[in-house]
Amino acid sequence: MRSAALFYTGCEDDHYQPHFLDSCFFCHRTLGHNNDIFMYRGNTPFCSQECRQEQIEIDEANEKKWKLSSSKKSTSVRKTTDSAKEFDSKKDVRTGTVAVS
Repeated sequence: MRSAALFYTGCEDDHYQPHFLDSCFFCHRTLGHNNDIFMYRGNTPFCSQECRQEQIEIDEANEKKWKLSSSKKSTSVRKTTDSAKEFDSKKDVRTGTVAVS
């Protein structure tokens, strides 16, 4: 029998899945049981207001980039569609009956 201070947690170490409130999402510091936890977007924990604010700023910058790239894509699609319409309107169209023997 070992004399080390080990105890059974009900799971093996190699399969251990940490609880989402175990560490700060931004800096990965262990969250204390008697300390405040600052939450963001539902279930994202942070050890401080500063870490949470850093993540908020990163998310806002990413969203801004996504919106810009999305609007550029939709603008280029509109230009392509408009140029295709112009090309179609310049085509000569002949109408009438054709007899083939």
